[in-house]
Amino acid sequence: MSEQDYQPETLGVRAGTVRSQFGEHSEAMFLTSSFVFESAAQAAKRFIGEEPGNIYARFTNPTVTMFEERLAALEGAEQCIATASGMSAILACVMGVLKAGDHIVASVSLFGATVNLFNNIIKKFGVETSYVSATDVAEWQAAVRPNTKLFFLETPSNPLTEISDIAAIAAVAKGCGALLAVDNCFCTPILQQPLKLGADIVIHSATKYLDGQGRVLGGAVLGSKKNLEGVYGFLRTAGPTMSAFNAWVFLKGMETLKLRMDAHSANALELARWLEAHPNVARVFYPGLPSHPQHALAMRQQKTGGGIVAFEVKGGKEAAWRVIDSTSMLSITANLGDTRTTICHSASTTHARITPEARAAAGISDGLIRIGVGLEAIEDIKADLARGLNQ
Repeated sequence: MSEQDYQPETLGVRAGTVRSQFGEHSEAMFLTSSFVFESAAQAAKRFIGEEPGNIYARFTNPTVTMFEERLAALEGAEQCIATASGMSAILACVMGVLKAGDHIVASVSLFGATVNLFNNIIKKFGVETSYVSATDVAEWQAAVRPNTKLFFLETPSNPLTEISDIAAIAAVAKGCGALLAVDNCFCTPILQQPLKLGADIVIHSATKYLDGQGRVLGGAVLGSKKNLEGVYGFLRTAGPTMSAFNAWVFLKGMETLKLRMDAHSANALELARWLEAHPNVARVFYPGLPSHPQHALAMRQQKTGGGIVAFEVKGGKEAAWRVIDSTSMLSITANLGDTRTTICHSASTTHARITPEARAAAGISDGLIRIGVGLEAIEDIKADLARGLNQ
């Protein structure tokens, strides 16, 4: 039985593992900055790529390689390139596949830091970005220019969980010769595999669900070796590198990824149903609810609705802050994907650095609250939220 025949639960535990001469059962952590060669000739061959092997931990490390191979197996990707964070993964993708004069078409519904990266950093290098609806495929087609080289989206989106039709947008990208990159952070490969739907590149903030316990930072870019050739070149030279220790933590995290994603999703669905029935909640955003505008599409693309729930409270920012401040168990933090439930006010945290106009275009109101639903008892999560919601 080959590795390709394994189920996701097995891949999360076994894929990519290589034992050293000591025969360790758990993956080894290689904490070294460089590697020793048997001869000057071997060193020369490795540096120019004539012989495989480790050279320098900025771009080759056995523990990091095991992480890359495990995540690639889960995503069904030919190659994975690990990075220091989710944002450095997006940076490596853009710097690796684009050049000055190129054009990006991106969803207006993106993480605030991604918008700032495109608008304030990438733009300085002569790459322009046009923003379109995450859900209207016609807008993606209309935004195409002769120099469009990259489509970029996240689905479900942060924080409103909008669902983009990956296959339809991939067809538009292919028609104009652009690559489609999908941020798969919210779903992980357990719930969604964008490459199988036509995407060319998948992005991860491993910091979130791949770790699952809020311990370390990391990111990843996945796709074919051809599409990632420039990404690897950027990583090797610029060095936004994942550490061996962090890679080892992610390897441990992925062992329970399937179990956790199922549990996150089950809790999130029950919480979303409860919030939808609450009189002080104006609207709930969760792909697993039939009321979600893209519910049918989500159920085709994803295995479940995922672990992120967003909702608008009646009363705007004052009411939203009161709900957040009334909690005693939930963690007030902008991170997500943790075993612990997290809560944040998106307009003043994750999307605070984008303009009010951009927030309005993305549908992020002052009354919006985002919940990263954790693994606590769902009745305890409800009770903690009810304290503020019932006021």
